[in-house]
Amino acid sequence: MPSSPAIEAKALRVVRGGAEVLHELDLEVPVGQITGLLGPSGCGKSTLMRAIVGVQLVQGGSVTVLGEAAGSAGLRARVGYVTQAPSVYLDLSVEENLRYFATIVRAVPARVAEVMRAVDIEPLAGRPVGSLSGGQVARVSLATALLNEPPLLVLDEPTVGLDPVLRRDLWSTFRELADAGTTLLVSSHVMDEADRCDRLLLMRDGSILAVGTPAELRADTGADDLDGAFLALVERAEGRR
Repeated sequence: MPSSPAIEAKALRVVRGGAEVLHELDLEVPVGQITGLLGPSGCGKSTLMRAIVGVQLVQGGSVTVLGEAAGSAGLRARVGYVTQAPSVYLDLSVEENLRYFATIVRAVPARVAEVMRAVDIEPLAGRPVGSLSGGQVARVSLATALLNEPPLLVLDEPTVGLDPVLRRDLWSTFRELADAGTTLLVSSHVMDEADRCDRLLLMRDGSILAVGTPAELRADTGADDLDGAFLALVERAEGRR
């Protein structure tokens, strides 16, 4: 029997500032894979992720995460969430940040060295986070999310603003985590990152436009690349209106 999805949303509806941002979404994220949440800026990706981790008020529907209602106390140690904004203290060193957060999540002290090694920030251990580049800060934020070895990682545009080499290295880390059994939901508005995912959720204007593997979406639309596939799916959706 197939396992239950890591994340399941049913008829999820969110209103912000008087405007409906998510329109009764239905979606599933399978266990142990990298699922890419792709779509243009402003389409609702961050709002959806906030609903999944339980920090977004919803007006309808439901979200189940690892078998529990989103936001349940039992999920706090089981879901790692990395926002677009830095989620670490800029005046503390890399190691001081990690030791502080390790205490909060009750990780064993040895875990600090393990996560620094996992995301390749050991040489930065003694440097204040405020002195680091954007890519280095992104790695520190990811390291904090890995401290308690969560089975689910929710990453909101983790590679935005990074150079191609840093993006490649972070995606290599994501693949290693997935291969070890971690479920990852990674949002991006950069279509060339889509091919690094096992499965894609394409969003537009607060709705799910399409779901499938990169190969399936190309085959469905006859497009040579995922940029072309996305445009074809947009045109198809507009033709149904």
